[in-house]
Amino acid sequence: MRKVIGIGETIFDIIFKDNQPIGAVPGGGAFNGVISLGRSGVECSFISETGNDRVGESIIRFARDNGVNADNINVFPESKSPISLAFLDENNDAQYLFYKDHPHDQLDFTYPDVQPDDIVMFSSFYAVNPVIRTQVYGFLNYARQHGAILYYDVNLRPSHQHEVMKLKPNFLENLELADIVRGSKEDFQVLFKKDDPDKVFNAEVSFYCKNFVYTQGADPVVLRTKTVKKEYPVETTETVSTIGAGDNFNAGLVYGMMKYDITRETIEQGLTEEQWDQIIQCAQEFSANCCQSIHNSVSVDFGTKMAKELKTKEPMD
Repeated sequence: MRKVIGIGETIFDIIFKDNQPIGAVPGGGAFNGVISLGRSGVECSFISETGNDRVGESIIRFARDNGVNADNINVFPESKSPISLAFLDENNDAQYLFYKDHPHDQLDFTYPDVQPDDIVMFSSFYAVNPVIRTQVYGFLNYARQHGAILYYDVNLRPSHQHEVMKLKPNFLENLELADIVRGSKEDFQVLFKKDDPDKVFNAEVSFYCKNFVYTQGADPVVLRTKTVKKEYPVETTETVSTIGAGDNFNAGLVYGMMKYDITRETIEQGLTEEQWDQIIQCAQEFSANCCQSIHNSVSVDFGTKMAKELKTKEPMD
């Protein structure tokens, strides 16, 4: 059975509306996606680190309660778990304050079992952080050599704008390793000062990776590959919080790859327009569901429904 392996930060999100706290949930870019996949019946594990404190304990417990193998989330005795404050505006989009000591990041783990066509999800500053780059790159390269599919979400916050030149070599290595790259309009404004998806793909991405998904909030999702060029409108939904929207778009796309039997060979041959239609529909469904609550992942009911669909899936011709 295929599985998903996430690698990334864990963080505890405290969510504010009108400057008052309205919720607190475990989070992190790849972590949010893996939780949704665990709820949706996908076998998942997660590689990360957390502090030796009550917050760290709750994050690990939360992962396990949602069907995610947490054996590779390391707890470091002298460290504190990172916290983020997320302030929702009138559109329920978030502005963040992060409390994390990146220079003291550590990463020490045993490589999990990786089989051909397993999917590795990686994203955010964690994927380019110079302090842990050797370990992260080592695992990604190992996974690729073992036939895994690598899905990379850029997800680089404006708070790292001043580090872009230093981070760019790691970013380009990630593009080269990845089979599918997704990024938001904001990500590429931070990285390249460009907000035209075709210019981003043609000038910055296509040399390294041929499968590119560009999201821009409520505006259409843009897909660019060697053979398919398409836009997908985003349905209007009532949002409570957009905090996990992108992370769950990733989860849905990965879920779709499982459901519709998208393998490494399929990707190398080039996905058809129909295949992209199917997996991007899953991505949009996951993202929309997540936005309907203050939680960072899809609802348990939605996950249960997706798990049933996964069990009864029919392989594509």
